[in-house]
Amino acid sequence: MPDSSQDPAPFPPTAPPPRPVASGLYLVATPIGNLRDMTLRALDVLAAADLVLAEDTRVTGKLLSTYGIKAKLERCDDHASARAAEGAIERLQAGEVVALVSDAGTPMVNDPGFVVARAVIAAGLPVHPIPGASSLLAALCIAGLPADRVLFAGFLPPRSGARRTMLEELRTARQTLVFFESGPRLAGSLADMAAVLGPRPAAVARELTKLYEECVRGTLAELAVDPRCQGPKGEIVVVIGPGEMEVASEADVDAALAEAMTRLAPGEAAAEVSKALNLPRKPLYKRALELQGRG
Repeated sequence: MPDSSQDPAPFPPTAPPPRPVASGLYLVATPIGNLRDMTLRALDVLAAADLVLAEDTRVTGKLLSTYGIKAKLERCDDHASARAAEGAIERLQAGEVVALVSDAGTPMVNDPGFVVARAVIAAGLPVHPIPGASSLLAALCIAGLPADRVLFAGFLPPRSGARRTMLEELRTARQTLVFFESGPRLAGSLADMAAVLGPRPAAVARELTKLYEECVRGTLAELAVDPRCQGPKGEIVVVIGPGEMEVASEADVDAALAEAMTRLAPGEAAAEVSKALNLPRKPLYKRALELQGRG
């Protein structure tokens, strides 16, 4: 029997050798909890970087120290992005390597860095993704909900009124919805989600990849009163299944066709309404002709 108490090898002995890191801006994903989720390629890039732009230099400094990497660090949060972008472009034009990291996970996904990446792209300089850990993808993997069509909506507003307004805008979306949320606001957000979106299946994932990783599943109403969702600690991702397609009434169909035919021929109007209401085109075209004959 193998000794399961032994730590696994730090990397596969047959791992491909590192390639030279060319000049460019590298958007480097970092672990969201478990430090062993750092990729070999991410370590190669950080070790080769002439400059590492970090959301918080203290957090990134600890990460680099863990892997024995010494690099020049510069702050790149929401307040320092413009200055960091100018400095990054100067370094890239000089042929250097610049890496950008957030405190945890994949940069650009609800994290600082967009200003830098957009400026570098506008300057015609190379930008490369170094994929890795992402709480968004990790939560989707374990939620048990459809992940073929997904709408990521970031953080909802902190106040209930504004929150419900935003949720109302998303109510007709037919994708699985994903939100980030904080522990103190979670129960209130779930209650608003249940009120606006209805009895949809959902999952609350927190502390992903960490010691106390947890995924609570149920309807939105059930989750809103679940003790495990009352002010939990840690980073939280809420995944909500797509809503049921509402069946349009005959009156709704006629109204949609009548409006469309003020702009379009019957065939084009039928095609437009077919797509909007998820109904077959042929009977809609027949109905459009009937309505046109009435006029």
